[in-house]
Amino acid sequence: MSMSGPVEPELIRQLPTAELALHLLTTLAKGRTVNANSTLRGAEQAFVYNREPDVDLLLGRLSDAWAWLESRGLIGPAIRDTGSAWRRLTAAGQELAQDAAALPKLWGGERLAGALDPVLEDKVRPIFNLGDYETACFAAMKAVEVEVRRAAGLGDSVIGVALMREAFKRDGGPLADSEADPGERVALMELFAGSIGAFKNPSSHRTVHFDDPVEAAEVVQLANLLLRLLRRAEARRQTQEEP
Repeated sequence: MSMSGPVEPELIRQLPTAELALHLLTTLAKGRTVNANSTLRGAEQAFVYNREPDVDLLLGRLSDAWAWLESRGLIGPAIRDTGSAWRRLTAAGQELAQDAAALPKLWGGERLAGALDPVLEDKVRPIFNLGDYETACFAAMKAVEVEVRRAAGLGDSVIGVALMREAFKRDGGPLADSEADPGERVALMELFAGSIGAFKNPSSHRTVHFDDPVEAAEVVQLANLLLRLLRRAEARRQTQEEP
């Protein structure tokens, strides 16, 4: 006779918490409802029966994995018995249990867990949440372009990389910091120009496949950083123009 816990002891010892949690999730998905106490007590019986030398460590790691699943919204209250300790796999939890490839969606969402610039919150986050990552990346960089043009007071005839170079050019650029080191001014100009050139213009002229939600989220984060820097430059310009 043999007994086994929800995850093999050796995996519990070796895997990082996130990966361990996914193994636990796969086991939990076999039941309609789940219970932390029942899961841990069943695991404890198996570990003791099999004479595992580090039962408390194993149980502690399983507890960490359970907490990880709950914190990511993969386990939630049971539908009918919400006052008890019984839980169920959420829709996201069921999706992840059935397809490990769904994990990048979780990581991508976590990348964007904090507040974004209001422009990105309104125009980009909804698109990203729908899984249209290519459009989300294009929209994020397009928002940067639009905001730079507005803040710099430049016309519609200048676009893309040329717009960034004109707005932030070292000498006389409307958004350049005249008090900064010349090299820093050039670096900031190149940061904006390079970002637009790499992530906005290619999407305008050819199909770019952003199949990786994490990469797409990082492009949106980059746009958010650019907008943060732009807001700072805009505030500085307004201060300098005050009588």
